[in-house]
Amino acid sequence: MSTVTTLRIAPLSADEALALFGPEDRFLRRLREVMGVSVVFREGSLVIEGPIAAVDKAREVIDQLRGVLVASGHLTDETVNQVLRVTTDVFPGTSSAINLFEKAKSIRPRTKGQERYVAAIRDHDLIFCSGPAGCGKTYLAVAMALNALRSDQVRKIVLVRPAVEAGEKIGFLPGDLLAKVNPFLRPLLDAMNDMLPYEAVRRYMESDVVEIVPLAFMRGRTLNETFIILDEAQNTTMTQMMMFLTRMGEGSKIVVTGDATQSDLPPDTTSGLTDALRRLRGIEGIAMVQLSGEDIVRHRLVREIVAAYEPPQQQRGHQRPK
Repeated sequence: MSTVTTLRIAPLSADEALALFGPEDRFLRRLREVMGVSVVFREGSLVIEGPIAAVDKAREVIDQLRGVLVASGHLTDETVNQVLRVTTDVFPGTSSAINLFEKAKSIRPRTKGQERYVAAIRDHDLIFCSGPAGCGKTYLAVAMALNALRSDQVRKIVLVRPAVEAGEKIGFLPGDLLAKVNPFLRPLLDAMNDMLPYEAVRRYMESDVVEIVPLAFMRGRTLNETFIILDEAQNTTMTQMMMFLTRMGEGSKIVVTGDATQSDLPPDTTSGLTDALRRLRGIEGIAMVQLSGEDIVRHRLVREIVAAYEPPQQQRGHQRPK
């Protein structure tokens, strides 16, 4: 039997409580229904009562919703439902669970945008995904790559990232190739290590089933039956992007991820990602998915940070939570 606990969240003004509860307490009823807790406003505090685990989750949901109120000034049914989906790790009706064949572990998209992204990867051979940090574009691509490998759809995975931070001067770093590229590809490896045991990842890399390479090392190659991920694609030039895309061989799939609004390239250099999104739009067999702050599933503050760093013209009239 679950232990019942009571939690008080304070201070909370009456106006903030009204905004959190919604018109005719609609948001409050939804919170109670999904979380299985009692929530009341009493003497300037929000009082939550229920099983310990449910109360902890409810507090996380309320913290998220308060953050949205600070950022946008109001809540909507869609916002409340999305916060509940993300925080409780539930995405009702989804059929896009990604099976990793690892002790029954699977990964599910946690927002509508992520659902569209996973569906696009399933249905297309070339996928572009642009969105802010934390929206899951790299993590889900790695999960889909592992699913394809472990279900024998491909023979290997190649993870690629432009080493723009080092000006592509990999040779100036100490150690062998793996040691040199690791710092630049760490986000890709972190995602993979989160999904599989360390030993499994190590075996894949030692046997070149999983290969990690800086973009400059892709020249002259043709990759068949390979799942290829290019991360941080906003830092490629137009020439580099064309070179990368033409590495695609028979039975291969390419996922290109990045944030088209952020680039470390020189000011007078056009991003290969931005150019490709314009140049290749409408070509049959190519999917383009745009994720947003609404798809961010990291710490609740990440949404507010992303919103705060938006250009002023994007902030004006901004009503969706980040």
